[in-house]
Amino acid sequence: MADIQKIVEELSQLTVLEAAELATALEEAWGVSAAAAVAVAGPAAAAEGPAAEEQTEFDVILTGDGGKKIQVIKEVRAITGLGLADAKALVEGAPKPVKEGVNKTEAEEIKKKIEEAGGTVELK
Repeated sequence: MADIQKIVEELSQLTVLEAAELATALEEAWGVSAAAAVAVAGPAAAAEGPAAEEQTEFDVILTGDGGKKIQVIKEVRAITGLGLADAKALVEGAPKPVKEGVNKTEAEEIKKKIEEAGGTVELK
């Protein structure tokens, strides 16, 4: 029984990549499906505690205008609805948040639009 507990502890320390490699190796060695290997590893993962929750809210931070300040100001205005003076102040004061608490899809869309305008963006 102590040997099994030791194995459980060691499996609990695997990275996701290592666990995937283990699943593939077990599938080849024992002729089982990866789904069955994951089912076997499931209780080991549960023993280590709850998995880290995936981030659902993001802050879109403008980190620079990339030398294209006017285009970035226009894009920031379109995204935020800010007036010209406020959008200009936001761009000139980078790094500054453009939008906070948005979902991943919206954050990626905002990032893409600002980068296409020439700016640089970071998602947090």
